[in-house]
Amino acid sequence: MRLSPRVAALCVGLLASHHVAATELPQRWVSAGGALSEWVSALGGESKLVGVDTTSQHPETLKALPSIGYQRQLSAEGILSLRPQILVGTEEMGPPPILSQIRNAGVQVELFSAQPDLPALQSNLEHLGKLLGAEGRASKLFQAYQQQLDQQKVRITQAQLSQPSPGVLVLIGHAGGKPLIAGKDTSADWLLQRAGGHNLATHTGYKPFSVESLISLDPEVLVFADRALSGEEARAALFKENPILSSTRAAKDGRVIELDPTLLVGGLGPRLPDELKKLSDGFFPGTAKQ
Repeated sequence: MRLSPRVAALCVGLLASHHVAATELPQRWVSAGGALSEWVSALGGESKLVGVDTTSQHPETLKALPSIGYQRQLSAEGILSLRPQILVGTEEMGPPPILSQIRNAGVQVELFSAQPDLPALQSNLEHLGKLLGAEGRASKLFQAYQQQLDQQKVRITQAQLSQPSPGVLVLIGHAGGKPLIAGKDTSADWLLQRAGGHNLATHTGYKPFSVESLISLDPEVLVFADRALSGEEARAALFKENPILSSTRAAKDGRVIELDPTLLVGGLGPRLPDELKKLSDGFFPGTAKQ
């Protein structure tokens, strides 16, 4: 059966419009996870964000967006009220039943890796690049990131020729109280090692410390991140709530370095290479500067 020219043209038009709709990229985004939100912005997608979680603090402009709460304790109602087309987050995002509710409401949910390593970052950027229609930009960002890390590696190798790697502990706390020690397979450990430090913690993940273990480890450098306070206020709270820290070599030598806690959420973020320089300057005073 032959179709009339008019009907044939109509069919072609319908097929074309269906193809456009099928490949149309989401325009209303919600992002959970500090590093992931930073990459969305770096890839040119900040104008598409209609909401972010509380760990998404950079760039500063993200603070003006509606908050969906903490990435591990999301609310379906709060997210759906923003009428998003897509929710992006890492496997840290949840709880799972809430994500199922959001999917069932017709929102595209995309999960990314929070694993602190370069293969995971490359995969994340490729995935984000496709969702944003910025594959080329994603590739260039990863190449530049890798180049920065290569340069950092050279700096550390040179520094270690004249100074040994210091023993370091990374403490993560809230208003100084009950800090956790960052162990293996964490973003903090990844950051510490590439800054040239030796992580004295041998466990995996984040765990509370005992007074006895802290005394026996006696770190040369303390790196701390506080989720509630910053600056001198955070430092004072840390030592007030944990006076045993004052007896460590790190405290006695004044080698206590503050770290922005949002750097440790959502995998490897775009600000980490700059933070590596700051840490390595503290680990190798006088030798790691360019």
